[in-house]
Amino acid sequence: MAEKRMFTKKITESDAFLDMPLSAQCLYFHLNMSADDDGFVNAPKKIQRLIGAKDDDLKLLIAKSFVLVFETGVLVIKHWRMHNTIRQDRYHPTDYQEEYKQIGLKPNNSYTWQPNGNQMETENRLDKIRLDKISKEKYIKRKYGSFENVELTDEEYQKLKDRFSDYEEKIENLSSYIASKGDKYKSHYATILNWSRKDSDEMPHWWNKEFKERERTEDEERQLQELIRGNQR
Repeated sequence: MAEKRMFTKKITESDAFLDMPLSAQCLYFHLNMSADDDGFVNAPKKIQRLIGAKDDDLKLLIAKSFVLVFETGVLVIKHWRMHNTIRQDRYHPTDYQEEYKQIGLKPNNSYTWQPNGNQMETENRLDKIRLDKISKEKYIKRKYGSFENVELTDEEYQKLKDRFSDYEEKIENLSSYIASKGDKYKSHYATILNWSRKDSDEMPHWWNKEFKERERTEDEERQLQELIRGNQR
């Protein structure tokens, strides 16, 4: 079996791949490195445990069809032939010939299921996994902020983006605060909203979007300085 593996940027720099958490991406690379010369991996769960990946990472790779899983537990890298071209004098056929018979090659050199009886049951099972994953995927939290410690779902992030023009600043403020204080919050999204409401309640009536774009009056400057001093106490 060859010791070196290659990757095509058509896959590893695609939106579908980069949208996954880094842990899922890392698992994909390790599965590729452990695959035989036909792209088969006989112990994906073992590799998952060795690198500290979660079950959801493997399920996500399955749901997004980056890997194809057989009933035996063996999996194959769907885009293996797009990644790797192995010289015939170094090529060793896979030991999993029964599984190999269940797949074929598309014109773009990616593996696909063969339409035979046994595989239909497997594909139905995979469809269920995909549907379950899609229903859960909206609850997956991604990490934001300079310290990568603000956790938000895609929906929460989009809501902040739609609601606040300075949403990135709000995320950064929470990220810095958590890093410096070590505080834990049940919901970072709710924390940002609560902080925003508190800031809004404490701001004088003339505080608005235009305020930063014009010169402050002496009275406004005095009120602002008093507010700052009050917050520093």
